[in-house]
Amino acid sequence: MSVSVLVVDDSSMARKMLIRALPPDWDITVRQAANGIEALTAYRQGGVDVIFLDLNMPDMDGYQVLETLRREDLNCLVIVVSADIQEAAQTRVRAMGAIAFIKKPVDAARVKAVLMEYGLLL
Repeated sequence: MSVSVLVVDDSSMARKMLIRALPPDWDITVRQAANGIEALTAYRQGGVDVIFLDLNMPDMDGYQVLETLRREDLNCLVIVVSADIQEAAQTRVRAMGAIAFIKKPVDAARVKAVLMEYGLLL
């Protein structure tokens, strides 16, 4: 069964790097968004199982996306991918519903470990 993934980052290069870090044998469809507004629009259109979410973006940042997802009781797994590796940021996003935090630049082994930990990859 295919998993629908939404990669959200204002940097097209960062989105491409994250997509390349996803396990090649993972049965997925990938969509992309350049900011939080695009991310919520894509999510609301349906069919998003996992969001890889950057924190620092224009228009609507990752914190605002997490807050909106929580407030609207939208249901998906969110993995934050950010260069902001401060403990306070990690604690805050987990309190807001993110299941994991992956630091940039992304490491394929770390991405795979997180996916396996949450049963998204066997």
